[in-house]
Amino acid sequence: MKKLLFIGMSVFFMHSISFAQWPSNVKIVEGVQKDSIMVAGNLADGKIMEDLSWAANSSNACFVSFQNPKFRGNHVFFATTILPHTELIISVKPDDETANLSLYAYMMGADSYNLVPNLSSCITCEADYKWDRPWKGKTQNSERYVNFNNPTGKPFNILIGVSSPVGISEGAFKLKIKTK
Repeated sequence: MKKLLFIGMSVFFMHSISFAQWPSNVKIVEGVQKDSIMVAGNLADGKIMEDLSWAANSSNACFVSFQNPKFRGNHVFFATTILPHTELIISVKPDDETANLSLYAYMMGADSYNLVPNLSSCITCEADYKWDRPWKGKTQNSERYVNFNNPTGKPFNILIGVSSPVGISEGAFKLKIKTK
């Protein structure tokens, strides 16, 4: 009887995992094993996220809390998979060169589908946003970049968030994911 119960629970668990997926407000970007793929998006398709505490949490370390104002606009979500022994370069560029966008992305296990603000931890998180002041020897335009390396032999999920400062609730952009 115990063996039958164990088998039944195992089948149920595996069945549940096989149907795990991203929430409906996350656009899946497939085909990234090619050189690069570009996807159009608009901040108007997203929502404001009041709770940004996940980003400064040491288990995520995405961006420090004093950068929160740069992420107070609408958030639009995309997801992809990073394959083994691959580097992904993710960039977002607004259609309007004067627009101010912010970008963040985080890596988690291939069977994890955690969406912020309910992110207790991740493998790594990266963010890029408009600088507060110039950096010596560097210039910044309206395009934002983050990259991820997967030196392991297994794939991982990547969640990508595009946002903006408070008061900006719409703006078209192109999200590019390049594989190396």
